[in-house]
Amino acid sequence: MRIKEIPINERPRERLIDVGVSNLSDLELLAIIIKDGTKNKSSKDISIDILNSVNDVTSLKDINLNSLLKIKGIGISKACSLLSSIELGKRIFLKKNYNKKVILKSSKDIYEYIKYSLINKDQEYFYCLYVNSRKELIERKLLFMGTVNRSTVHPREIFKNAYLASANGIICLHNHPSGDINPSKEDILLTDSLVEIGIINGISLIDHIIVGNDNYYSFFDNNKIM
Repeated sequence: MRIKEIPINERPRERLIDVGVSNLSDLELLAIIIKDGTKNKSSKDISIDILNSVNDVTSLKDINLNSLLKIKGIGISKACSLLSSIELGKRIFLKKNYNKKVILKSSKDIYEYIKYSLINKDQEYFYCLYVNSRKELIERKLLFMGTVNRSTVHPREIFKNAYLASANGIICLHNHPSGDINPSKEDILLTDSLVEIGIINGISLIDHIIVGNDNYYSFFDNNKIM
């Protein structure tokens, strides 16, 4: 059924006006975001296909451009609108939590805090989280971006920012676009180097975490950082 064939009081936009956005279903919210349907499918039909392509609505946070373009009725314009809406929601959520006192006591805490900035990326991103003696987050920095194979990381930049933030500890994180979370030889050498420099400078490397698509590897948990 085309949107024009739906009674006016049951159309997503009209329902938003009548009952408020918080009372709309996931399907109706998606239909509003993608706006128009195609010749053969309404925006609600396309929204059903989007929801059927993921486990549940929360999985939309991980959807990417290529996955959306495989859905019949979704072109570049609709895909960009949906991805932009999802990204804006992530940023609002992260900003809200960023302003709170974030305590990173375990690798799971760290992973949950940063994962949405690292999963489903086409190249490597290297972040540093700077913490105080109570492991409260002081500052978060995206320091390096590389290719899908390698990211060149300079320890001097990592520790320079630690000094500027007056940090007691550093947590390093980067993603493997391949999804393989096993550390490479370069990852191990870098980690060992950062531990040694940290000892000399009195700023400890608390952990180095490698993020895959839905899991992670912690050097600390695997007894590679003492």
